Amino acid sequence: MGSSRTRIRFAISAVVLGLFLLHSARILPWRLLDVVEAFTYDARVNLTLPRRADPKIVIVDLDERSLAAEGQWPWTRDRLATLVDHLFDRYHIRVFGFDMVFAEADDKAGRLWQQLADGTLADLPAVAERRAAVAASLDYDARLAQALRGRPVVLGFFFKPRLGEREAAQTGQLCAPLIDAGAARLYDVAFYEPAGAGGNVPALRAAAASCGFFDNPAVDFDGVYRRVPLLQRYGGAIYPSLALEVARLALGRAPASLEFDPPDVRSSLHLERLRLGDRAVPVDAQAAAYVPYRGDNRTFRYVSATDVIRGAVADPAMLRDAVVLMGATAAGYLDLRSTPVNKVFAGVEVHASLVDGILNGGIRQKAPYYDGIEAVLLLLVALALAWAFSHLTAAWSALVGFGLVAALVGLALAFWSGAAFILPLGVPVVFALALFMAHLLYGYFIESRRARSIARSFGEYVPPEVVAEMAERGGAPSMEGESREMTVLFSDVRGFTGISERLEARELAQLMNAFLSRQTAVIHRYRGTIDKYMGDAIMAFWGAPLADERHAFHALQAGLDMLRAVRELDAEFGARGWPALDIGVGLNSGKMSVGNMGSEFRRAYTVMGDAVNLGSRVEGLTKAYGVAIICTQSTRDAAPGDWAFRELDLVRVKGKQEPVAIYEPFGPKDALDADLRQDLARHRGALKLYRAQRWNAAEQEFLTLLNGGRPHEVYRLFLERIDFLRRHPPGADWDGAFTFEHK
Repeated sequence: MGSSRTRIRFAISAVVLGLFLLHSARILPWRLLDVVEAFTYDARVNLTLPRRADPKIVIVDLDERSLAAEGQWPWTRDRLATLVDHLFDRYHIRVFGFDMVFAEADDKAGRLWQQLADGTLADLPAVAERRAAVAASLDYDARLAQALRGRPVVLGFFFKPRLGEREAAQTGQLCAPLIDAGAARLYDVAFYEPAGAGGNVPALRAAAASCGFFDNPAVDFDGVYRRVPLLQRYGGAIYPSLALEVARLALGRAPASLEFDPPDVRSSLHLERLRLGDRAVPVDAQAAAYVPYRGDNRTFRYVSATDVIRGAVADPAMLRDAVVLMGATAAGYLDLRSTPVNKVFAGVEVHASLVDGILNGGIRQKAPYYDGIEAVLLLLVALALAWAFSHLTAAWSALVGFGLVAALVGLALAFWSGAAFILPLGVPVVFALALFMAHLLYGYFIESRRARSIARSFGEYVPPEVVAEMAERGGAPSMEGESREMTVLFSDVRGFTGISERLEARELAQLMNAFLSRQTAVIHRYRGTIDKYMGDAIMAFWGAPLADERHAFHALQAGLDMLRAVRELDAEFGARGWPALDIGVGLNSGKMSVGNMGSEFRRAYTVMGDAVNLGSRVEGLTKAYGVAIICTQSTRDAAPGDWAFRELDLVRVKGKQEPVAIYEPFGPKDALDADLRQDLARHRGALKLYRAQRWNAAEQEFLTLLNGGRPHEVYRLFLERIDFLRRHPPGADWDGAFTFEHK
């Protein structure tokens, strides 16, 4: 038996390993694994952010203040010429890079002058005398070219991506390539190769020291800027990125070369780094570098462009000998990027981060033989788990599994921080978890035979959870009545009478069997006990017969998943011509009597008590408040502190005099988007105003919520109440509760 068990365990590992190796070889790629790998990379970036940058890398910011002071972009180029002159002559910077392209001539003022000089003003002697001088003064491109000439200024340009087989035209002019076409033929590297380019006007291109592209064809599948190519091949020649060229000029026009390992095999597989003088810049097979982000936003020093133009920089020393980039952060200019550190990140700061990494180090690189390392890690995990599950108990096997995950994470972090290497992490961790679950499920189905035997004998008498505990412990827990702190759940299908009238009896039975089976599976998943089915309704509870200190949390999880499970049935029901179902779910926690109750003829393991009745009443309120799930204050108090709820009301249900606060649960706060969190906060404020009888202010808040992006029936309900209470004041002793006279 042991030998057979070992063979089966190793066979399970081999099958799952084969599936993951197909992904690693990109034969059968799984997007989910790509997402997880990207997530683990982003997590490592954020975990190790230095949150500081080279103080001598400065960004001249085309910000809102500059636009207000200098006028809307684009500015005339004489103004940019003044900015360049001031940066070099007044503030003595080292290098300047434009994160923008000057694709069209700035000749509007000159053309207007020519029209006036040839027309309306042609007969004026002064015009004839000064015509040439004025025309020269309005040649703003020439003015900017004069400012650029002889200075270490890098202009931006962009490449146009390939769209199928179509070629894109080139506009403007490019500067000289970093590596000309003749030398580029020596490299068998899979550079990104665009279809076209957008360059600068000839006068500026001729005057600038150099140019660099600012587009990024290496954006990942999820739109995130993790890698940026430092080189691209166009027209046979190799051109540098803006960041690379700025850094190269900062290093005194350092010579650039590609380094391979071994050096005599100049192919993508062996491309290791780009060398600028004595600086080694790690790159991948496509000459792209991982961006060494320094912080999550505005980590570099910023200077408003208008302050430079007007010579009013508050701290001139920050610019002396600085490497300066000019970019736009003003709203509406769309130079924002999604990055691992921030989903809304200034594009110019991506370039600044790369410049910082090239000059000061910190650029990480995929470990050599990355794919091979991934395959070896998967193999080791497969062997370890196969051995553990064939020789150890389930508990010890679980410890081995968690230990493997911890080891994978620790190894990846060690190489990340120590050797600046990127090791695979997401795929090995998911593999370890998936393989662990495969072994666990196999063990569960094989080793649960004894439990199924007990279930055949006792399954009709006790819930499945009691059967499982009996099988594990060799006996049943006490079935005697006792009082426990528990959570009860009621659910009901809305409009069931109409549904039952539309379907034949056989179809109705099939529909209910499919629905109840799916709902029961959810309840069991969260350790709940089915008390009974009442036609289309379900009653379940948590906290017995198995003790559960987190009974409220598990019941809330089950309630939310029951709603999702209903929606998962829509496609199946629609295909069979059945109507989609909607349910209401109510939960309450408190003291309940639980045990084997009934008569001498029939008994059942069930719960009773006032707290149970309140749970039933709460489920009936879901329609009134336009929600699918409601819980009481006691359930909310017993839930985890990081869960989010919307307080719906303070109510008196039929049969109870004390008001009860009711809530709509949402789940963990971290999973909510910012808009919903803002709505929940605003709703809390509106309720306070309502209970303070500040009708006008409360009405305004509820109207704002109702007309926002997430309208809710409860907002409309409170607006109706406010209208009524304004006409029928409730008095100073009003407690804010609403009384329901029906169940």
